[in-house]
Amino acid sequence: MDYDDPNYSGQGFNAQGGCLRLAAGGVIILIALIGYYGKSQINPVTGEAQHISLSVPQEISLGLQSTPSMMAEMGGEVSPGDPLAQLVTHIGTRVHDNSDARLSQYPFKFHLLNDNQTVNAFALPGGQIFITKALLVRLGNEAQLAGVLGHEIGHVINRHAAVHMEKGKLGEAITRGVYVATSDHGQGAALVTQQMNSLIQLGFSRSDESQADEFGFKYMAQAGYDPREMLGVMEVLKQLSASGRQPELLTTHPYPEHRIERINALLKEHYPNGVPGNLTKGAPIRRAEAVPYR
Repeated sequence: MDYDDPNYSGQGFNAQGGCLRLAAGGVIILIALIGYYGKSQINPVTGEAQHISLSVPQEISLGLQSTPSMMAEMGGEVSPGDPLAQLVTHIGTRVHDNSDARLSQYPFKFHLLNDNQTVNAFALPGGQIFITKALLVRLGNEAQLAGVLGHEIGHVINRHAAVHMEKGKLGEAITRGVYVATSDHGQGAALVTQQMNSLIQLGFSRSDESQADEFGFKYMAQAGYDPREMLGVMEVLKQLSASGRQPELLTTHPYPEHRIERINALLKEHYPNGVPGNLTKGAPIRRAEAVPYR
């Protein structure tokens, strides 16, 4: 066939090229899937099989490396001698030491951040737990603080950060594969795939938040705190998010009212005859003028 022939349309050549692109894209996606599903570790606390490549020591190292920059972004860490910082350490340690979280290898440490504007609490891989002053002073009692810290401990125990890293790598590889397979048709298909991957990742985030709520519920009760106080935490978040929020599909957390429904379901499931009287709310949260914590 003479490709210079004006009567030759090139359709056979284009079809062959399209098949090659489809094959190449398929190989990229297949390798990514094999790599993802081929990496599996059993969580030592939950017993769940998880697709993770990071070891526990690597998680701990990653969290420690990231801690200084995270603290700097939120006004730095409050002095360990501050009464509120002592409270955070005390409650966090109590929740950890008296719950199933103690079965993990993570060296948990609890930090109070000197940010009076950002209402937030979060965990880094390996056991570094943070809460801002802006959130702490809005909590009503020690049990609510225990619920927040228990929730963050739950993220670490379930290795959510490491799981997300692997899912993110898989999503990126699938996007590359789709782009290679469809590059003759522009970037439209790859862009759609990338957007879908982002939505899936948000879904995973909401699932993780719900799971962390359940672990916070369990851990605070194991440490002697009344799990009904988790409802008070959600009411705080509900008030703060009452206006100007995004659709839930595009948020990383379920709406507070949906989390309230789940907590009420957990209360009925675990305490059908009512919460035992030995589970406490604890003392009211001390403000900045408080005396050093016991």
